[in-house]
Amino acid sequence: MNSFVESKEVPGKGEGIFALKPFKAGETVMVGMIEKVLEQNDSHASQVAENKWVRHAGLISKVNHSCEPNCGIKVNETGGHDFVAIKDISPQEEITFDYAMRNYTVNYFPPECMCGSPKCRGRITGWKDLPEATKKEYRGFVAPYLLELDAKLAVK
Repeated sequence: MNSFVESKEVPGKGEGIFALKPFKAGETVMVGMIEKVLEQNDSHASQVAENKWVRHAGLISKVNHSCEPNCGIKVNETGGHDFVAIKDISPQEEITFDYAMRNYTVNYFPPECMCGSPKCRGRITGWKDLPEATKKEYRGFVAPYLLELDAKLAVK
């Protein structure tokens, strides 16, 4: 499935991942395969539980953040993160997701977000710091443990 995307240089951002074919909303764009479990969080880590991070194999770690993403997260049967189109994606369009869709907190990025979206929040945040309206908009396209952490931490 990852053969329908390619890595290209994005001016001012480094690498990005681009669609080679159209994707319809709801269609899986990239399949997540866990390469290794990490001892701690880092800038390319994917959170898979409250205190567990992994590195995905292939191009998934090259997908850039956007505050107005075209993909969301679905956890697959292996525990990896599949990227699923939230809206239709055209060929040569950059594949993006909001890093808050997989990480409760985000600590490894510059203070200013560079996504360029009209809905840009100004900085890359984790799920914990998302506005409630954005959390509602993302329902069904985020890792389920984020919702569990919200519920657990709201009780305290």
